[in-house]
Amino acid sequence: MNQQYLDKAKPVRTGEELDPNIIGPWLMQHIQGLQGELKITQYTGGASNWTYCLTYDNCELILRRAPIGTKAKGAHDMGREYRLQQALKPVYPYVPTMLAHCDDESVIGTEFYVMEKLNGIIPRQNLPKGLNLNAQQARTLCTNVIDCLIELHKVDVNAANLNHIGEGEGYTQRQIEGWSQRYTQAKTWNVPSAKRVMAWLEQHKPTQETICLTHNDFRFDNVVLDPDNISNVTGVLDWELATLGNPLMDLGNTLAYWVEANDDFLAQMTRRQPTHLNGMLTRQQVVEYYCNKMAITIEDFRFYEVFGLFRLAGIVQQIYYRYHHKQTRNPAFKHFWVFSHYLIWRCHRAMKS
Repeated sequence: MNQQYLDKAKPVRTGEELDPNIIGPWLMQHIQGLQGELKITQYTGGASNWTYCLTYDNCELILRRAPIGTKAKGAHDMGREYRLQQALKPVYPYVPTMLAHCDDESVIGTEFYVMEKLNGIIPRQNLPKGLNLNAQQARTLCTNVIDCLIELHKVDVNAANLNHIGEGEGYTQRQIEGWSQRYTQAKTWNVPSAKRVMAWLEQHKPTQETICLTHNDFRFDNVVLDPDNISNVTGVLDWELATLGNPLMDLGNTLAYWVEANDDFLAQMTRRQPTHLNGMLTRQQVVEYYCNKMAITIEDFRFYEVFGLFRLAGIVQQIYYRYHHKQTRNPAFKHFWVFSHYLIWRCHRAMKS
């Protein structure tokens, strides 16, 4: 195994510490076979839930918890995320194995769960230094990642006993209303109101929708790659937002993060996955590839493109709201208000195209 390229955690950020004297005894009580002294590090790539690596002499575990501060209704539900992955694991092999869940907020101040650690490479903003892909390898990686999304959208929800995880019908309307409300509630003085975007989405929503299992945060930096064959996906992470939803909106959400090699300067500055590499599909090519594999035809993808960008603006603004009100000290969030401006501008540009 190419250990040098494996995704590694870093020292825990100030203000986000876990007390080993509290979490250690809980882990020993709920997970069998742990040996040695507990060491705690943190993954800094995520901007929503906090993710820690718990290292023992004989194993490594992952702990997921909600952040401190104001949370949107229904967001950061660790119990739901834990139970959904438990149910999904038998029919979607990319899900990590769940190990323990704690709904007693008195333990560390919030609900949390623990799962197995999937050792591999997570393709973040750039691939690990020294790991280079030629155009064909990059294309294979790209299509394999999209295939994982397609495979998820083809899961038989009834056979998997997952038809209870979301309301289903009416999803598109609920998403428009929900993200419009979230953006408005998280608005700070230095970002646009986005009222024109909200009105456009309402006016251009599709008259029909297909409902299936959706991830709703499907990105390259939420997949785990085989370190011995980087084109192969071995895991899919971060199931907080998974539900029964519109698969084309799921695709639109994915493409909101998709920065191409020829995109503008601000897009490049905010890129968080290696979709700029030579050989990667463009956003338009991704839509065409997806439609071909799903045997569907889409005459106008603009609604899904605009919604994906607006939803991302809402996510960004919720994160910035926490920083603006000093609920998090993470300096990475300091200029997220600029990103909100940029995403709303992208929405307007797509609306006019």
